[in-house]
Amino acid sequence: MSSRRVVLNFPPHLIDQPITYHLIRDYDLKVNILRARITPNEWGQMVVDINGNGENLERGLAYLAETGVVVQPLDREVRWLEDRCIQCSACVAHCPTQALTVDRATMAVAFHRDRCIACELCLNVCAYQAMEMSF
Repeated sequence: MSSRRVVLNFPPHLIDQPITYHLIRDYDLKVNILRARITPNEWGQMVVDINGNGENLERGLAYLAETGVVVQPLDREVRWLEDRCIQCSACVAHCPTQALTVDRATMAVAFHRDRCIACELCLNVCAYQAMEMSF
C-alpha cells in the first residue's frame, strides 16, 4: 500500500465536480481530506492523504492531472522547537487534529508530527515561537 500527502488545487470550473468520488470508485483509493477550502467561483484547495495500491495511486494522480487539478506534494511541515517551548499548552486547544497534546499528569506538551496537517493555527498562538513552518 502506498500513501501520499498532497495539495489539490481545483480551478473554479471543477469545484462542483465529483473528483474525490472518482478517485475512490474508479481507482480504489482511500482519500482522507485533512483540510479544504472550497468557495464558488474561486480556486479550491484540499490537503489530502491518498492511500492505495501503488499502480492505482499513480493512475489516480494521472487522472487528476488530466482533469485539470494541480497536484503538489505537501512539502510544508510544522516543526516543534522543544527547546523554546515553555509548556504553557496554549497551542493545544487550537490544534484541530490533536497533533499537539498535553499530558495532564505532568502538564508536558507533546507534538505528534504524523497527525499534523500544517493548518498553521499553532503558529499564531505560540508567543515563544516554539512552532515554525518549514518548507
